[in-house]
Amino acid sequence: MLESRRFVIIGFFALVGLIYLLRLFYLQVLDESYSIESSSNSIKRVIEIPFRGQIYDRTGKLIVYNTPVYDLLVTPYKARVDDTLRFCQVLGIERRDFDSLMNAASAYSRVKPSLFLRQLSKEDFASIQDIMVDYSGFEFAKSSLRTYTAPTLANTLGYVSEITRGQLEKQEEPYYRQSDYIGQSGVEKIYENELRGKRGTKFVMQNVAGVYKGPWKGGELDTMAVAGANLYSGIDLEVQQYADSLMVNKVGSVVAIEPKTGQIISMVSAPTYDPNILASRYFSKNYAALARNPYKPLFNRPVMASYRPGSTFKLIQALIGLQEGVITPESGFTHANCPVGCHNHPATGTVALGVMHSCNPYFYNVFRRIIYKNNIQNTFKASAVGLDAWHDAISKFGIGQRLGIDLPSEYKGNLPNKKYYDRFYGEYRWKFSNIYSLSIGEGELLITPLKMANVAAIIANKGYFYTPHVIHGIGDAKKVNPDFLVRHDTGVESHNFDPVIEGMIGAVEGGTARRSRVEGITIAGKTGTSQNKRGDDHSIFIAFAPVENPKIAIAVFVENAGAGGSAAAPIANLIIEKYLTRKITNKALEERMFKADLMSKVILPGQKKPISADSLKKKLISADSLKKKAVSKPVTPPKKQ
Repeated sequence: MLESRRFVIIGFFALVGLIYLLRLFYLQVLDESYSIESSSNSIKRVIEIPFRGQIYDRTGKLIVYNTPVYDLLVTPYKARVDDTLRFCQVLGIERRDFDSLMNAASAYSRVKPSLFLRQLSKEDFASIQDIMVDYSGFEFAKSSLRTYTAPTLANTLGYVSEITRGQLEKQEEPYYRQSDYIGQSGVEKIYENELRGKRGTKFVMQNVAGVYKGPWKGGELDTMAVAGANLYSGIDLEVQQYADSLMVNKVGSVVAIEPKTGQIISMVSAPTYDPNILASRYFSKNYAALARNPYKPLFNRPVMASYRPGSTFKLIQALIGLQEGVITPESGFTHANCPVGCHNHPATGTVALGVMHSCNPYFYNVFRRIIYKNNIQNTFKASAVGLDAWHDAISKFGIGQRLGIDLPSEYKGNLPNKKYYDRFYGEYRWKFSNIYSLSIGEGELLITPLKMANVAAIIANKGYFYTPHVIHGIGDAKKVNPDFLVRHDTGVESHNFDPVIEGMIGAVEGGTARRSRVEGITIAGKTGTSQNKRGDDHSIFIAFAPVENPKIAIAVFVENAGAGGSAAAPIANLIIEKYLTRKITNKALEERMFKADLMSKVILPGQKKPISADSLKKKLISADSLKKKAVSKPVTPPKKQ
């Protein structure tokens, strides 16, 4: 018995010893990482950053691509700069910049390489690479610069910049390192995971002086960097640039949507800037300059700005009234006992005429019937119940909520309900006479330009919409986000749209937008004038065309431009014609819109009157002058990466 136990104990220790020997053999012979770590003085691990995915427009034109550049890295404890002045002259920097960059690198790590100077062009690299051999501790790394084929879509595309400390700490997976670039806004932010690609790793041999001696083990352990997925947008670059030109010297927005898909055709936030100025090593200075601009070019107005919809909201009132059965297409109203004024137009004995002439008393009465469509005798309770029912019907048009567009910071706006007014007046202490301004799109209603473009798409589709989106395809397979394929129904039957569309056609052909109609294209549109306490009212116009087979729905907002027919309608109809025909027939109207300087009418926060022309020039940021500071000269856009 004792003898058998001895063999068991000996066998146990022999097994343990064998395990240790096998582990040691694996670490020293089979495991390459051990070999690499033990040879850290001669083998270097190099991380390869992949190209970000490119972005294309709906016709296949390239919008965003990558220009190869070089970053200069420094390892502080190895750095030797005997002649600082000459070093600064070689790199084209000031002495104070040198001190600041070296201090930042040392604060990060004295033994690890970190960024010293970013985005040197091929020409810059070629001119200094031989000279930099004299300065130990410095090395080059390949990188890329985001480059834009046209100075447009700055807020929609967004920008990339160095990752912040907070973003580094919050990342769920350890992907990013200090000095890495990451999408910070727009499409670049929303599709960051798709655009960034997959990093590669190379192991290279070097001598004690850091001179490259070739790949380790012939590159056996290397992994290739994989470029990010390309994105395919619904943007029409030609139309986008045309819309930009029409919005020069104006403050406002343009949003154009393809009704049948929800794809964004054009999105203008004015004033804008050239996105190339935020894609250079001067990012911080240029960003600060844009942030100081009093007209807020960094503010993405199509999805973030809020306005009262004005008379454009009457379209939804008519549709809800028809669906609820409180009016018929032949309903007419007098102006008697109506607290909202009329525009001195012909009689409005039908829904179509009410829309065509944008009759305020007509839609006051429609709204009143909607609110009081119940059997409650108490006026206060009837108003509260009616408003909530109205709120639920309106919300199906995407009003008062986020639509879910693939852009960050979408504002949901405001669609008041019973609880909203209870906070101001108290429960059952308000009634229709307190809220009737909602009937004509004023009062507490707040919408974004995106939402009104979507309303135009709903009417074009006669009752439904798809979530508006910039990107419709991801990668070579052009994968579609399934959320963008979901049809959203408003609950309004298609036949109820006919009298409303008839009125919209009338508004363009002979009503409030008649001065900007387009020969040969049947456009259904509606003007709006959004009340504004600071200066002139805002000009609004929504439309879709052609009526027989809608291909574009559009909303245009021009701040402080007055009536909808004066500025917004001409711009919208010119864009419609450009998209559908690729030409412009009304050259006089086009020239007038090109020359219209409406920015001088805008009263900025903190101001009592518009800024004078001289002061305006001093406050505005010249994108062209900022762009000249960019280091890299763009190359011819590549077809593939």
